[in-house]
This record gives sequence, structure tokens and C-alpha cells, in this order.
Amino acid sequence: MTTATIENPASESPAELRAIAELSHAWPFEEARKIVARLKRKPKDEVIFETGYGPSGLPHIGTFGEVARTTMVRHAFRVLTDDKIKTRLIAFSDDMDGLRKVPDNVPNKEMVAQHLGKPLTKVPDPFGTHDSFAAHNNARLRAFLDRFGFDYEFMSATACYTSGRFDEALLTMLAHFEEVMAVMLPSLREERAQTYSPFLPIDQKTGIVLQVPVVAHDAKAGTITYENDGERITTLVTGGRCKLQWKPDWAMRWFALGIDYEMAGKDLIDSVKLSSQICRVLGGTPPEGFNYELFLDENGQKISKSKGNGLTIEEWLHYASPESLSLFMYREPKAAKRLYFDVIPRHVDEYLQYLDAYPRQGTKERLGNPVWHIHGGKPPAPDNPVPFAMLLSLVTASNAANADTLWGFIGRYRPGVTKETNPRLAALVDYAINYYRDFVAPKKQFREPGAAERAALTDLRDALSQLPAGALPEVIQDVVYEIGRREPFLDEKKKGKDGKPGVSLDWFNMLYQVLLGQEKGPRFGSFVAAYGIQNTIDMIDGALARSA
Repeated sequence: MTTATIENPASESPAELRAIAELSHAWPFEEARKIVARLKRKPKDEVIFETGYGPSGLPHIGTFGEVARTTMVRHAFRVLTDDKIKTRLIAFSDDMDGLRKVPDNVPNKEMVAQHLGKPLTKVPDPFGTHDSFAAHNNARLRAFLDRFGFDYEFMSATACYTSGRFDEALLTMLAHFEEVMAVMLPSLREERAQTYSPFLPIDQKTGIVLQVPVVAHDAKAGTITYENDGERITTLVTGGRCKLQWKPDWAMRWFALGIDYEMAGKDLIDSVKLSSQICRVLGGTPPEGFNYELFLDENGQKISKSKGNGLTIEEWLHYASPESLSLFMYREPKAAKRLYFDVIPRHVDEYLQYLDAYPRQGTKERLGNPVWHIHGGKPPAPDNPVPFAMLLSLVTASNAANADTLWGFIGRYRPGVTKETNPRLAALVDYAINYYRDFVAPKKQFREPGAAERAALTDLRDALSQLPAGALPEVIQDVVYEIGRREPFLDEKKKGKDGKPGVSLDWFNMLYQVLLGQEKGPRFGSFVAAYGIQNTIDMIDGALARSA
């Protein structure tokens, strides 16, 4: 099925769009303007974006976030340059790194432990599906990026080192050995500084990436000499016989591949500074970029791919749309954000709200709307008759175990809407059932109403019983509002249409806590219209009976 999209107004030329984009405060445009300024200082025919991935653990949401955000900057750059400059995005895997520890979230840990220190491409796959652990994790990363339709080139560190692609840059690093050491040594502890070398030889017997002192280097011969187990060994630095320590490696990669833009986490601020210095030593220009804040798990700890804490990519997509995940990544990239299951519903509905607002906006507002950046300037037409919060409340109220029950309520609320006519809503129904089953149902806890709340619920029941079965959501909402206009739910700061005191959120929150066993919910009048007036009356009777 082809999804309708909303194009920019036909009268708007690329030049006019660019003029508005040049003034936009949306962060992808702010980042893209850095690259435009870079090209003015040093023109080139192609701009290369890069994201990095360490395949010592399974890909996680942070990995996806870096690619998604970089893609947003890339698209913003294309708008600012009328798409006249070729761009590429490299997804680079540091798969020649030595395995330092066994990840917590893999099988066959004892087997993996026997290969500690080896490049990840030489560690057998604990899952048994690929030639190596790195190949398994690289495949997982690529499959996910492909699923999202990202335009990228995958690149392997092992392939670059062993094919000779990095040879020239490695020899340049060797020629500037002392200058690189002068950058690195002040950043190291005294004990580590005594044995530090930017080059890490690969032991030809064991295959292990060695952390050993380099006692001599010969730029002309392209070799280093190191000591290992009392033996002095000389080896070429090219052809995959050595790899670099990661900060020099990062700098060498920028230099060798001509990287123009790469973002990194806040925890790498000092590393970016050091790698940038080394890149300049090599004769290159460090890329533009910014440091984004980290994602935190439910306990406020940094998400780690080796620990497997926080959310996985697959988990988010089991409970919500890919677009909601992209919205999470778009928003406030420089603010630390808690990434756990309870943030999902809000992002689903807020994405739909942004999408709904887009057709009514002018170009300036559209360029600041997250959906413009999520969809590369061509968001789909809005078509969401039922909010996700409503679906969750309907599932909660009915304990729906299958989609058919939910579609019955949807048909009452939005006649003519079916899974066939609205596949996007059909996906949301499945997400809502999954989310309810795993997160709402296990924690479902009804609050007992107090005396004043029981009286209000009784009055609400009686008022609803006077309404016709097909009453409109707005009519039901007015009735709910009027019943709640009493102590202890009055809000003197709010005023009703008649100028009298308004109703606080405590009234509506009480309805959801007592009737549904959840803290909050959608507009209650709309919920009743979908769930059914008689069903709601029965639910109120049940709540009153439970607390009698």
C-alpha cells in the first residue's frame, strides 16, 4: 500500500526553502550550517558523514539514535545546499578491537572467554549463526538499519586494516609517532604512560591484540619493534599486522576517510578533543559534530551494549511504531533522557499529534516540526482516528486479549474505520495489546474511592444513564465535567465556560485510578464514547461494589 505524503507547496522553490532553512532553529539545521561553513573554508565535492559502532555487544537503541540523528543532519545539509553536493553516510564498525570482557547478554560465555584479547572478527560467534562474533553483531546492525531504510555504507575496521585501505594513513601516523605521543601522554596515568604506544601489534601466534611496550619505530621501513615475553619482535604496521589504540584510531579514520561530520556521546568529549588534535598532527581537519547526552535506564544508569540494560531496538518496536522511536531521538539530543518502557506511550501519541499539525503549518513551522526531519521532508498524511492512550485505556477497561474486541470499540467510536481501511491504526492496536499485556496488566491496581469520590461516581453513573447510547464525546465530556464541579475537585484558578470555578485534573485522574487501575488516561468523554455508555456504567458499578 502506498502511503500518501504531504509535499512542500508547489510555489516554493528549493532556493526559497533554503532561505527559510538558513534561519531555522531546528537543531539538524544548526548542525548542518556548521558543515556549510566548513566547505566555505575548505571546498570539496563530497561531504562524508560517519557513525561508529563497537560490535563487542548487540546493537542497542543508542546505536540507532546516532544513525537516525546523523541522517537528519545530512538531509538538512542537502536542503541548505540545494542537494548540489554529493553526500555519503558511513556506518563504521570497530570490529578489529580486542574483546576485553565477555558481554552479559550472550550465550556460550565460557567459549567466548577463551578468546579474550582477540579482534572481534576472530572471536567465534556465541550464537552460532555467523563466522565470528563481530559478523553476527554487524549483521544485526545492518539488518536493523536496512529495516528503517537508512541510506548508508557499511564499513569494517578489519577490512580497512587488512586490505591496505588504511596503510597510507598508518604510515603517516608512524611518521608523526613522537607528536602523537606528545598529545596522548599528558592524558594518561603515569603507569600507563610508561608503556603506551599508539600502535598495537597483532600477535602472529595467538592472534591477540597486544598491549606491549614499543621499543623502537622506523618510519622509513614502516615498522615498529616491541617486546613480548622477553622476545624482541619487529613488524610492519601495515596490512593488518597492527591496529591503533582507539583515540589515535579514531583520528586516523577521520584522516584516511575524509570524514566531515560525526557526533558522539557526552562521555567522549575528552576523547573527541584528543582525537581532533591527532587528526591535525596527521595533516587532516577534524570533523564537525556535537556531543549528545546519554540515555539512562530505569535506575538512571548509562545504557551499555555489553550490559544489555535499558531498551533494545526490538523491544521498542514490539510496543510502538518506528516513528515514535525516531521522535525520541529527535527531541533534545543534548539533554539526558530516561529510556525505559514507560516513555513509549507518550512518544507514540506526540508523534501522531505532530503529524496531525503538519498540514496546517507554514513552511517555517514545518521545518521545526519533528516529523519533517523524521521523514526527510516528506511526512505521510495524518490519518489517526484513535489516540494510542485511548487504545491502551480501552484494552485496560476490557482486558482485551485480542484485536477483534478492540476493533469493536473502535467501530463504535469511529464508524467505518477498519483494519483494512487504516493499516496504521491496525498496527497501533497490536502495539497497545502488547504493551497492556506486558506492562499495564501486571501492575494494574485499583484505588479505593473516598466517601466524596463514591458520591461523585454515583452521580456520574446516574447522569450517564440519562444519555442516549450514541451520545457524542463532547456531550459526554460536558456531563463528566459538570459532575466533577464539586469539592474536592474544584480548581479556582480555572474557569468554566460559564465563569464558575473549573475542575482540576484530580477528578479525571481519580476516574482512571479507581475505574481502570491506571494513573492517567485520554479525554474521558471520548473514552466513554468508544467503550460504550452502558459498559462504563457497569464499570462504575463494579468499582463501587469493590469498595463497598
